Amino acid sequence: MGGLGDIDAGALAPYLAEAVPEMGGVLSLEKFATGQSNPTYKLQSRNGSYVLRAKPPGVLLKSAHQVEREYRVMAALQDSAVPVPRMVHLASDAASPLGRAFFIMEMVSGPIYWDPAVPEVDASRRAGIYDAMNQTLAALHDVVPGDVGLEEFGKPGQYFARQTERWSQQYRASKLEESADMERLMAWLAEALPAEDGQVSLVHGDFRLDNMIFEAEAPRVAALLDWELSTLGHPLADLAYQCMQWRLPHQGGMRGLGGLDRAGLGIPSEADYVALYCDRRGIAPPDNWVFYLAFSFFRLAAILTGVVRRAHDGNASNPATARSYAAAIPLLASAACALIDEGPQ
Repeated sequence: MGGLGDIDAGALAPYLAEAVPEMGGVLSLEKFATGQSNPTYKLQSRNGSYVLRAKPPGVLLKSAHQVEREYRVMAALQDSAVPVPRMVHLASDAASPLGRAFFIMEMVSGPIYWDPAVPEVDASRRAGIYDAMNQTLAALHDVVPGDVGLEEFGKPGQYFARQTERWSQQYRASKLEESADMERLMAWLAEALPAEDGQVSLVHGDFRLDNMIFEAEAPRVAALLDWELSTLGHPLADLAYQCMQWRLPHQGGMRGLGGLDRAGLGIPSEADYVALYCDRRGIAPPDNWVFYLAFSFFRLAAILTGVVRRAHDGNASNPATARSYAAAIPLLASAACALIDEGPQ
Protein backbone atom coordinates (compact mmCIF):
# COMPACT_ATOMS: atom_id res chain seq x y z
CA MET A 1 0.00 0.00 0.00
CA GLY A 2 1.46 3.35 -1.01
CA GLY A 3 1.24 6.78 0.50
CA LEU A 4 -1.63 9.22 0.28
CA GLY A 5 -0.47 12.81 0.26
CA ASP A 6 0.99 13.35 3.71
CA ILE A 7 0.06 9.86 4.99
CA ASP A 8 2.38 6.89 4.53
CA ALA A 9 -0.18 4.09 4.51
CA GLY A 10 2.58 1.52 4.27
CA ALA A 11 3.88 2.60 7.67
CA LEU A 12 0.39 2.94 9.12
CA ALA A 13 -0.83 -0.60 8.35
CA PRO A 14 1.68 -2.58 10.46
CA TYR A 15 1.29 -0.12 13.35
CA LEU A 16 -2.49 -0.57 13.42
CA ALA A 17 -2.22 -4.34 13.01
CA GLU A 18 -0.36 -4.41 16.32
CA ALA A 19 -2.10 -1.54 18.15
CA VAL A 20 -5.71 -2.23 17.05
CA PRO A 21 -5.86 -5.85 15.87
CA GLU A 22 -9.66 -5.91 16.08
CA MET A 23 -9.77 -3.63 13.02
CA GLY A 24 -8.58 -6.54 10.93
CA GLY A 25 -6.00 -4.72 8.82
CA VAL A 26 -6.09 -1.63 6.59
CA LEU A 27 -7.51 -2.07 3.09
CA SER A 28 -7.72 1.54 1.89
CA LEU A 29 -7.31 5.14 2.99
CA GLU A 30 -9.19 8.00 1.31
CA LYS A 31 -8.86 11.65 2.27
CA PHE A 32 -12.05 13.66 2.74
CA ALA A 33 -12.04 16.77 0.56
CA THR A 34 -13.63 18.94 3.25
CA GLY A 35 -12.01 20.19 6.42
CA GLN A 36 -9.37 22.84 6.93
CA SER A 37 -7.70 22.16 10.22
CA ASN A 38 -6.84 18.52 10.77
CA PRO A 39 -6.65 16.25 7.69
CA THR A 40 -9.28 13.52 7.92
CA TYR A 41 -9.52 10.18 6.10
CA LYS A 42 -11.93 7.32 5.56
CA LEU A 43 -10.11 4.17 6.62
CA GLN A 44 -11.52 0.91 5.30
CA SER A 45 -10.41 -2.21 7.12
CA ARG A 46 -11.36 -5.85 6.82
CA ASN A 47 -13.75 -5.48 9.74
CA GLY A 48 -15.41 -2.13 9.03
CA SER A 49 -15.18 1.55 8.16
CA TYR A 50 -13.41 4.06 10.36
CA VAL A 51 -12.26 7.67 10.33
CA LEU A 52 -8.64 8.68 10.90
CA ARG A 53 -7.97 12.28 11.96
CA ALA A 54 -4.40 13.56 12.21
CA LYS A 55 -2.47 16.69 12.95
CA PRO A 56 -1.31 18.42 9.76
CA PRO A 57 2.37 18.30 8.81
CA GLY A 58 4.72 21.22 9.28
CA VAL A 59 5.31 23.73 12.05
CA LEU A 60 2.13 24.37 14.04
CA LEU A 61 1.02 27.22 16.27
CA LYS A 62 1.12 26.49 19.98
CA SER A 63 -2.16 24.96 21.24
CA ALA A 64 -3.47 24.42 17.68
CA HIS A 65 -4.52 21.11 16.07
CA GLN A 66 -4.89 19.22 19.32
CA VAL A 67 -6.35 15.96 18.08
CA GLU A 68 -5.53 14.50 21.48
CA ARG A 69 -8.12 16.82 23.04
CA GLU A 70 -10.69 15.81 20.43
CA TYR A 71 -10.17 12.17 21.29
CA ARG A 72 -10.30 12.79 25.02
CA VAL A 73 -13.56 14.75 25.04
CA MET A 74 -15.40 12.39 22.69
CA ALA A 75 -14.21 9.37 24.68
CA ALA A 76 -15.49 11.04 27.86
CA LEU A 77 -18.91 11.71 26.31
CA GLN A 78 -19.50 8.15 25.04
CA ASP A 79 -22.27 7.39 27.56
CA SER A 80 -23.74 10.90 27.79
CA ALA A 81 -26.74 12.47 26.04
CA VAL A 82 -24.34 14.10 23.56
CA PRO A 83 -24.08 12.02 20.36
CA VAL A 84 -20.45 11.25 19.48
CA PRO A 85 -18.73 8.48 17.50
CA ARG A 86 -17.09 5.57 19.32
CA MET A 87 -13.39 6.20 19.87
CA VAL A 88 -11.05 3.38 18.77
CA HIS A 89 -7.40 4.45 19.17
CA LEU A 90 -5.18 7.45 19.90
CA ALA A 91 -1.55 7.61 18.76
CA SER A 92 0.61 10.26 20.43
CA ASP A 93 3.19 12.36 18.60
CA ALA A 94 5.92 10.13 20.01
CA ALA A 95 4.28 6.79 19.19
CA SER A 96 2.72 7.64 15.82
CA PRO A 97 4.21 6.07 12.67
CA LEU A 98 3.18 9.28 10.90
CA GLY A 99 5.46 11.39 13.08
CA ARG A 100 2.48 13.27 14.53
CA ALA A 101 -0.57 12.42 16.59
CA PHE A 102 -3.72 10.91 15.13
CA PHE A 103 -6.82 9.10 16.33
CA ILE A 104 -9.26 6.60 14.89
CA MET A 105 -12.99 6.56 15.53
CA GLU A 106 -15.95 4.68 14.18
CA MET A 107 -17.48 6.02 10.97
CA VAL A 108 -21.03 7.26 11.54
CA SER A 109 -23.32 7.16 8.50
CA GLY A 110 -25.88 9.81 7.70
CA PRO A 111 -26.31 13.13 5.89
CA ILE A 112 -24.23 16.23 6.57
CA TYR A 113 -25.98 19.47 5.65
CA TRP A 114 -23.45 22.00 4.38
CA ASP A 115 -25.95 24.77 3.58
CA PRO A 116 -27.82 26.17 6.63
CA ALA A 117 -30.87 26.68 4.41
CA VAL A 118 -30.93 22.86 4.08
CA PRO A 119 -32.38 22.86 0.55
CA GLU A 120 -32.29 19.02 0.45
CA VAL A 121 -35.35 18.68 2.71
CA ASP A 122 -38.82 20.19 3.13
CA ALA A 123 -39.79 22.80 5.71
CA SER A 124 -41.16 20.38 8.32
CA ARG A 125 -37.95 18.35 8.37
CA ARG A 126 -35.88 21.54 8.29
CA ALA A 127 -37.57 22.76 11.47
CA GLY A 128 -36.80 19.41 13.07
CA ILE A 129 -33.13 19.67 12.12
CA TYR A 130 -32.82 23.06 13.84
CA ASP A 131 -34.65 21.72 16.88
CA ALA A 132 -32.26 18.74 17.02
CA MET A 133 -29.25 21.07 16.88
CA ASN A 134 -30.72 23.13 19.70
CA GLN A 135 -31.37 20.04 21.78
CA THR A 136 -27.81 18.78 21.21
CA LEU A 137 -26.31 22.11 22.28
CA ALA A 138 -28.42 22.21 25.44
CA ALA A 139 -27.48 18.60 26.23
CA LEU A 140 -23.79 19.39 25.84
CA HIS A 141 -23.96 22.37 28.18
CA ASP A 142 -25.94 20.36 30.75
CA VAL A 143 -23.09 17.82 31.08
CA VAL A 144 -21.31 18.28 34.40
CA PRO A 145 -17.60 18.11 33.47
CA GLY A 146 -16.64 16.32 36.68
CA ASP A 147 -19.21 13.60 36.03
CA VAL A 148 -17.37 12.56 32.84
CA GLY A 149 -13.81 13.06 34.05
CA LEU A 150 -13.29 16.42 32.37
CA GLU A 151 -13.10 18.69 35.41
CA GLU A 152 -9.53 19.63 34.39
CA PHE A 153 -10.25 19.97 30.65
CA GLY A 154 -9.84 23.74 30.88
CA LYS A 155 -9.59 26.60 33.32
CA PRO A 156 -12.92 27.54 34.90
CA GLY A 157 -13.83 31.23 34.95
CA GLN A 158 -12.56 34.25 33.00
CA TYR A 159 -13.33 32.39 29.77
CA PHE A 160 -13.90 35.39 27.53
CA ALA A 161 -10.89 37.24 28.91
CA ARG A 162 -8.63 34.26 28.26
CA GLN A 163 -10.12 33.54 24.84
CA THR A 164 -9.86 37.16 23.74
CA GLU A 165 -6.21 37.20 24.72
CA ARG A 166 -5.50 33.83 23.14
CA TRP A 167 -7.12 34.58 19.78
CA SER A 168 -5.62 38.06 19.68
CA GLN A 169 -2.20 36.44 20.02
CA GLN A 170 -3.03 33.78 17.41
CA TYR A 171 -4.34 36.42 15.02
CA ARG A 172 -1.26 38.61 15.35
CA ALA A 173 1.03 35.59 14.90
CA SER A 174 -0.79 34.56 11.69
CA LYS A 175 -1.92 37.75 9.94
CA LEU A 176 -0.51 38.54 6.52
CA GLU A 177 -1.74 42.15 6.46
CA GLU A 178 -2.97 44.83 8.85
CA SER A 179 -6.68 45.33 9.62
CA ALA A 180 -7.97 48.42 11.42
CA ASP A 181 -11.29 46.66 12.11
CA MET A 182 -9.57 43.71 13.78
CA GLU A 183 -7.43 46.00 15.92
CA ARG A 184 -10.50 48.01 16.96
CA LEU A 185 -12.39 44.82 17.71
CA MET A 186 -9.65 43.34 19.90
CA ALA A 187 -9.41 46.58 21.89
CA TRP A 188 -13.21 46.80 22.32
CA LEU A 189 -13.57 43.17 23.45
CA ALA A 190 -10.84 43.62 26.06
CA GLU A 191 -12.67 46.64 27.47
CA ALA A 192 -16.23 45.24 27.24
CA LEU A 193 -15.68 41.90 28.97
CA PRO A 194 -18.85 40.85 30.83
CA ALA A 195 -18.81 40.24 34.57
CA GLU A 196 -18.36 36.64 35.68
CA ASP A 197 -21.73 34.93 36.19
CA GLY A 198 -20.52 31.51 37.34
CA GLN A 199 -21.61 29.60 34.22
CA VAL A 200 -19.06 26.93 33.28
CA SER A 201 -19.68 24.03 30.91
CA LEU A 202 -18.04 21.98 28.24
CA VAL A 203 -17.99 24.12 25.11
CA HIS A 204 -17.57 22.63 21.65
CA GLY A 205 -15.90 25.66 20.14
CA ASP A 206 -17.13 25.12 16.56
CA PHE A 207 -20.79 24.29 16.98
CA ARG A 208 -22.45 24.62 13.60
CA LEU A 209 -24.68 22.63 11.26
CA ASP A 210 -21.97 21.12 9.06
CA ASN A 211 -20.09 19.68 12.05
CA MET A 212 -22.96 17.25 12.65
CA ILE A 213 -24.03 14.00 11.06
CA PHE A 214 -27.79 13.51 11.15
CA GLU A 215 -29.81 10.34 11.15
CA ALA A 216 -31.09 9.46 7.70
CA GLU A 217 -34.69 8.76 8.68
CA ALA A 218 -35.33 11.24 11.50
CA PRO A 219 -34.18 14.81 12.24
CA ARG A 220 -31.87 13.74 15.05
CA VAL A 221 -28.16 14.35 15.45
CA ALA A 222 -26.25 11.07 15.07
CA ALA A 223 -22.80 12.51 15.82
CA LEU A 224 -21.30 15.87 16.75
CA LEU A 225 -17.80 16.14 15.25
CA ASP A 226 -14.74 18.43 15.16
CA TRP A 227 -13.98 18.94 18.85
CA GLU A 228 -10.51 20.43 18.34
CA LEU A 229 -11.45 23.74 19.99
CA SER A 230 -13.40 22.23 22.89
CA THR A 231 -12.61 23.24 26.45
CA LEU A 232 -14.26 24.28 29.70
CA GLY A 233 -15.82 27.65 29.16
CA HIS A 234 -18.95 29.73 29.00
CA PRO A 235 -21.93 28.10 27.25
CA LEU A 236 -23.03 31.37 25.61
CA ALA A 237 -19.86 31.22 23.50
CA ASP A 238 -21.24 28.19 21.63
CA LEU A 239 -24.72 29.68 21.37
CA ALA A 240 -23.52 33.01 19.97
CA TYR A 241 -21.11 31.27 17.59
CA GLN A 242 -23.95 29.30 16.06
CA CYS A 243 -26.20 32.36 15.96
CA MET A 244 -23.68 34.12 13.72
CA GLN A 245 -25.22 32.02 10.98
CA TRP A 246 -28.43 34.05 11.13
CA ARG A 247 -26.39 37.21 10.48
CA LEU A 248 -23.98 36.05 7.78
CA PRO A 249 -25.01 36.50 4.13
CA HIS A 250 -26.12 33.53 2.04
CA GLN A 251 -23.94 34.54 -0.88
CA GLY A 252 -20.39 35.33 -1.92
CA GLY A 253 -19.02 32.11 -0.46
CA MET A 254 -20.58 32.76 2.96
CA ARG A 255 -22.92 30.08 4.30
CA GLY A 256 -25.30 32.15 6.36
CA LEU A 257 -29.03 32.74 6.64
CA GLY A 258 -28.98 36.48 5.92
CA GLY A 259 -31.46 37.60 3.27
CA LEU A 260 -33.41 34.32 3.27
CA ASP A 261 -37.11 33.87 4.06
CA ARG A 262 -36.35 31.93 7.20
CA ALA A 263 -39.98 31.62 8.31
CA GLY A 264 -40.94 30.26 4.91
CA LEU A 265 -38.09 27.78 5.08
CA GLY A 266 -39.22 26.51 8.48
CA ILE A 267 -36.12 27.90 10.20
CA PRO A 268 -36.67 29.62 13.56
CA SER A 269 -35.65 33.22 14.12
CA GLU A 270 -32.48 33.88 16.08
CA ALA A 271 -34.56 35.13 19.00
CA ASP A 272 -36.74 32.01 19.02
CA TYR A 273 -33.70 29.72 18.76
CA VAL A 274 -32.04 31.45 21.73
CA ALA A 275 -35.28 31.37 23.74
CA LEU A 276 -35.73 27.64 23.09
CA TYR A 277 -32.16 26.93 24.20
CA CYS A 278 -32.64 28.94 27.40
CA ASP A 279 -35.95 27.21 28.09
CA ARG A 280 -34.36 23.79 27.64
CA ARG A 281 -31.60 24.68 30.09
CA GLY A 282 -33.78 26.60 32.53
CA ILE A 283 -31.68 29.77 32.32
CA ALA A 284 -32.51 33.45 31.80
CA PRO A 285 -32.10 35.06 28.36
CA PRO A 286 -28.56 36.42 27.91
CA ASP A 287 -27.67 40.01 28.69
CA ASN A 288 -25.01 41.81 26.63
CA TRP A 289 -25.79 39.70 23.56
CA VAL A 290 -23.79 42.12 21.37
CA PHE A 291 -20.59 41.22 23.19
CA TYR A 292 -21.06 37.49 22.68
CA LEU A 293 -21.85 37.94 18.99
CA ALA A 294 -18.95 40.35 18.40
CA PHE A 295 -16.61 37.95 20.19
CA SER A 296 -17.81 35.13 17.94
CA PHE A 297 -17.21 37.12 14.75
CA PHE A 298 -13.74 38.06 16.00
CA ARG A 299 -12.83 34.52 16.99
CA LEU A 300 -13.92 33.10 13.63
CA ALA A 301 -11.92 35.80 11.82
CA ALA A 302 -8.86 34.86 13.91
CA ILE A 303 -9.35 31.15 13.14
CA LEU A 304 -9.64 31.83 9.40
CA THR A 305 -6.52 34.00 9.57
CA GLY A 306 -4.64 30.95 10.82
CA VAL A 307 -6.07 28.81 8.01
CA VAL A 308 -5.04 31.38 5.39
CA ARG A 309 -1.58 31.59 6.93
CA ARG A 310 -1.17 27.80 6.73
CA ALA A 311 -2.13 27.94 3.05
CA HIS A 312 0.41 30.71 2.52
CA ASP A 313 3.06 28.60 4.27
CA GLY A 314 2.09 25.43 2.39
CA ASN A 315 0.63 23.50 5.34
CA ALA A 316 -3.15 23.75 4.75
CA SER A 317 -5.25 20.59 4.52
CA ASN A 318 -7.23 22.09 1.60
CA PRO A 319 -5.10 24.95 0.18
CA ALA A 320 -7.50 26.30 -2.48
CA THR A 321 -10.40 26.60 -0.06
CA ALA A 322 -8.12 28.00 2.63
CA ARG A 323 -6.99 30.82 0.36
CA SER A 324 -10.60 31.66 -0.46
CA TYR A 325 -11.21 32.36 3.23
CA ALA A 326 -9.00 35.45 2.99
CA ALA A 327 -11.94 37.42 1.60
CA ALA A 328 -14.17 36.41 4.53
CA ILE A 329 -11.89 37.80 7.23
CA PRO A 330 -12.52 41.52 6.58
CA LEU A 331 -16.26 40.84 6.20
CA LEU A 332 -16.38 39.20 9.62
CA ALA A 333 -14.39 42.00 11.25
CA SER A 334 -16.58 44.63 9.60
CA ALA A 335 -19.77 42.85 10.74
CA ALA A 336 -18.50 42.77 14.33
CA CYS A 337 -17.67 46.47 14.25
CA ALA A 338 -21.16 47.19 12.90
CA LEU A 339 -22.64 45.28 15.85
CA ILE A 340 -20.59 47.39 18.24
CA ASP A 341 -21.82 50.57 16.58
CA GLU A 342 -25.46 49.44 16.81
CA GLY A 343 -25.17 49.05 20.58
CA PRO A 344 -27.16 46.75 22.93
CA GLN A 345 -29.75 44.38 21.45
